[in-house]
Amino acid sequence: MGEKVVAGTFGLSDRQRHRDKLRQCLTGLERLLEEKRFDRPKNLMGLEIELNLAGPDGMPRMMNGQVLERIASRDFQTELAMFNLEVNIAPHRLGGRVFDRLAEEIRTSLAYAHRKASEVDAGIVMIGILPTLGQDDLVSSNLSAVDRYRLLNDQIVAARGEDFELDIDGVERLMCRSASIAPEAACTSVQLHLQVTPNRFADVWNAAQAVVAPQIAIGANSPFLFGRELWRESRPPLFQQSTDTRPPELQAQGVRPRTWFGERWITSAYDLFEENLRFFPPLLPICDEEDPLGVLDAGGVPRLAELVLHNGTVYRWNRPVYGIVDGVPHLRVENRVLPAGPTVTDVIANAAFYYGLVRALAEEQRPVWTRMSFETAAANFDAACRYGIDARLEWPRRGRYGGTAQVDAANLVRDELLPLAAAGLDAWGIEPADRDLYLGVIEDRCRLRVNGATWQADTFHRALEKGLGRDAALAATTRRYGELMHLGEPVHTWPVGLPEPVPLG
Repeated sequence: MGEKVVAGTFGLSDRQRHRDKLRQCLTGLERLLEEKRFDRPKNLMGLEIELNLAGPDGMPRMMNGQVLERIASRDFQTELAMFNLEVNIAPHRLGGRVFDRLAEEIRTSLAYAHRKASEVDAGIVMIGILPTLGQDDLVSSNLSAVDRYRLLNDQIVAARGEDFELDIDGVERLMCRSASIAPEAACTSVQLHLQVTPNRFADVWNAAQAVVAPQIAIGANSPFLFGRELWRESRPPLFQQSTDTRPPELQAQGVRPRTWFGERWITSAYDLFEENLRFFPPLLPICDEEDPLGVLDAGGVPRLAELVLHNGTVYRWNRPVYGIVDGVPHLRVENRVLPAGPTVTDVIANAAFYYGLVRALAEEQRPVWTRMSFETAAANFDAACRYGIDARLEWPRRGRYGGTAQVDAANLVRDELLPLAAAGLDAWGIEPADRDLYLGVIEDRCRLRVNGATWQADTFHRALEKGLGRDAALAATTRRYGELMHLGEPVHTWPVGLPEPVPLG
């Protein structure tokens, strides 16, 4: 949702004109694909990280405008709520020591942002859901003062026509209502971009869909919301429910939610954009002046602005992206499933695992998506979100017998997927030192059965055992998390629990 939109009202003619423009854009995309107008392979990847602002007490700080003013860098932008920021890392070519370079860039950026935030008694916390967020923090008055967020909220609320119901049944159960989409802002993620050619897009997207469950199992980092311990990765159910434009009657009819895993393997990027138009009414019917087919007829490259804007309001966990750089169009797969954090090393390890594994699976002779149903992939995603590193997943058997079997997620990653990821990183030309360092972090998480979610939950329960109340235990856990996050050692090495007070004298 990077479009600069201006808040306003939409009439019937606006929506009809916008729908017509969307169809023209889709036809334009189809022609670009047929005419092979897209960029050649460049092995480019990119990274975005959503961040939280919290004070020394561990509580959220609603001041992203003031912090961004001090940071004064285009790399940092607002996100949905006033306690959110986003940092964008410039595209890099996959190869060599790219992961070490990325880690250094991100550490430098976050350290600078944290220093600037501290000038106004705030700090950067890189975590899936800030444990100290309360319902009173996630209200429409705390949305960022940006037109597109207010307008998006107004349109989703109008489409739904009633309060949003949150009902997440995990270790504990959370049931509450919201009059706005503000609870979505609790979800802070890492977004991994991979530029792909059209003929490779379907294989990469299918592979990415197949591996979201292993990604979440090893990377879960969002066990708390509104003081309740829920799923090990609570972002997906929260995101779906807090953006759900469907009242109960439409849910009962099987209308698809806007936060969507999908329902089938694909054969082309076109499939996803076409589904978006077929299933999801536009939320922001803003029309660009461009005539996309006229631009194509004249030999130019259309922006397809309406298609891009609409695509940004359908929240797939692997989203197709159309972009233009230096007058040349390209396609990207945007992997949106991972939570932020816990440390830069953990984020880069998750990225290395993803890029290596997707490369290897996309090039297999018998791809995983030909041996596993899409429904199984969706069920795996649900299980990984609920149980994290302790999840059991349905996965294709190796060998001649075929079929699928239930396997322990940590064992699947360690025994089968990490070797594939290593081979994929070799195919990208990643240096062995980078490959071994970052995949070694994933291996150690699996061996110790530790990720951000397990550390948060275990530390919280230790704090309760020491006699702290729930709110105090969550705040203490958040403060300790922030300390260890900024020290930078990967989460599987973190000591569980709160440090003992140092005796005086």
